[in-house]
Amino acid sequence: MLKGKHIILGITGGIAAYKSVSLLRLLIKAGAEVQVVITPAGKEFITPVTLSALSGKPVISEFFTANTGEWHSHVDLGLWADAMVIAPATASSIAKMANGVADNMLITTYLSAKAPVFIAPSMDLDMMAHPSTKRNIELLKSYGNHIIEPTEGELASHLIGKGRMEEPEEIVKFLSRFFACQQDLKGKHVLVTAGPTFEKIDPVRFIGNYSSGKMGYAIAEEAARRGAMVTLISGPVSITTNVQNINVIKVDSAQEMYDYCISSFPICDFAIMSAAVADYAPIEYCDKKIKREKDDIPTIRLKKNPDIAAKLGSIKKDGQMLIGFALETNNEENNAIDKLHRKNLDMIILNSLQDSGAGFGTNTNKITIYTKQEEKIEFPLKSKIEVAKDIIDRIIQK
Repeated sequence: MLKGKHIILGITGGIAAYKSVSLLRLLIKAGAEVQVVITPAGKEFITPVTLSALSGKPVISEFFTANTGEWHSHVDLGLWADAMVIAPATASSIAKMANGVADNMLITTYLSAKAPVFIAPSMDLDMMAHPSTKRNIELLKSYGNHIIEPTEGELASHLIGKGRMEEPEEIVKFLSRFFACQQDLKGKHVLVTAGPTFEKIDPVRFIGNYSSGKMGYAIAEEAARRGAMVTLISGPVSITTNVQNINVIKVDSAQEMYDYCISSFPICDFAIMSAAVADYAPIEYCDKKIKREKDDIPTIRLKKNPDIAAKLGSIKKDGQMLIGFALETNNEENNAIDKLHRKNLDMIILNSLQDSGAGFGTNTNKITIYTKQEEKIEFPLKSKIEVAKDIIDRIIQK
């Protein structure tokens, strides 16, 4: 799966840099084209001569070559790569990546990378366990980076604990599995809804909810990365996506979302309804701002919005899958299972506002998946990017 892939191998200044030589050799053996980018501190542990001999390319460390003034473009590198692997990643480099401290070539290349980034931490056990390191790693996960967890064993301090960089053979397997997954959904068409809907009262007021769209966008991006052509119908959100193969359709109201879903669903292999669609909309719309000083207290009469998931469930054909979301505050499991059957869904994803870190506006979520076959799969609290992977994995299994 690595043959012909362009991989940036980032090496930082840790004792595990000696393992990077083996990792480089294995990547080359697997058919990858590798460009090494090393920090100045990294060169204290392993020489560029060794790395250049193995990769067949000059090693990049500085922004420009001192003798010739040749400029090394981190932007071009970021566009060239199919993946970036930073191994070892020290606590210092992890902190810089998490907070955008672009003070060396490796960090600027990371910040410019368009391809997936894989980070293999390596440090002493106390540094690994420190709250600041844990926070920085969680930040990197929330940005969409892949963390290759360190293992336990004897460290440079001769203490025993978690902090050893994963072995090069396992890192190559991790990368190979990732690229294998890239083809899981090739040729499939996927419909995803995301965010809230806003039901207008007057030109400046609306009925809505707190949905950020983060979960739906993460699902759309994961499906696209795995080869699908994705139609993402998005309510008003402040986030964007630059992942290829996603056609974003912006809407405001539930009726608009309904109309686009009805027209898009027939050609889709599966649809994931993650938007928080408003159940009700005002019957009357006032085309001028309602003034508190001049007008009586208004009475807002409501009507039911169309039920998008139920309608798609009624027109679903053999071979199509329909996946819904249930955000609940009480009687969670019963409500989710009732919705699963009532709307003719194949799968429903439950999250509860009773769970800390789940629900609107967070970068994390905690879900339980229920299927039409009465399966129940529970997951721990994870970043929404990781939750999206779990959801797509489960759909592919089905």
